[in-house]
Amino acid sequence: MTTRRNLILGLSLTPLALAARNTQAAKQAGAEPQFLFVQSAGGMVYADGMLTLKDVNPITVLFSDRPERLAGHMATDDFVPFWREGSGQGKSFEAEPPNADLAFLDGDTEQNAVVTLHEPKLAGGDLSYRVEVLEGELPASGGPASLFIDIIGRPLTPVSFAGRRRRMWRRRALY
Repeated sequence: MTTRRNLILGLSLTPLALAARNTQAAKQAGAEPQFLFVQSAGGMVYADGMLTLKDVNPITVLFSDRPERLAGHMATDDFVPFWREGSGQGKSFEAEPPNADLAFLDGDTEQNAVVTLHEPKLAGGDLSYRVEVLEGELPASGGPASLFIDIIGRPLTPVSFAGRRRRMWRRRALY
C-alpha cells in the first residue's frame, strides 16, 4: 500500500520537478526576461507620420512572461533615454525599432492600429513618436489610448506580440 501511494505521489509531482528543472536551466543559461511595455494616455493625435499620446501617464508599465514572470514600472521620462540605451544586452529600440499595438477610442468605437515606433520625444505631458502604420488606420485624433510596445530585439519576428493580430487575420484569410 505504501509503495503504491509513493508511486502515485511521485508521478503526480514529476511535472512540477520538470518545470522547476527547466526554469533553473534557463536561469543558468543566462536567459534574461524580455519585457513588454504599456503606455496609456488621455488621448492621441496623428499627423504627418507623428503619433502623439496626449496627457501620457507619467508611469510606463513593464512586464515579462518567461523565464520569470515579472511586472513593474518606470517613469515615462526615464523611458525615452532607455530607448537609446536599451537592455544592456547590446539591443535597443533605437537600433531595432519595435512594433506596437495602439488601442484607442474613436468616438464610442474601440480601434486598434499596429505601428512601428521611432524617435520618442517627451514634451510636458505629451509623448510623440514618428510612426510607420503597418495595419489599421489612425484618425487625426482619438480618445483614451494605450500603446502596447513589443520586446526589445523582436520587432518584426513571427512571435512579435503586436504582430499577433496580423497573423490571426492572415490565418483566417488562408483557411
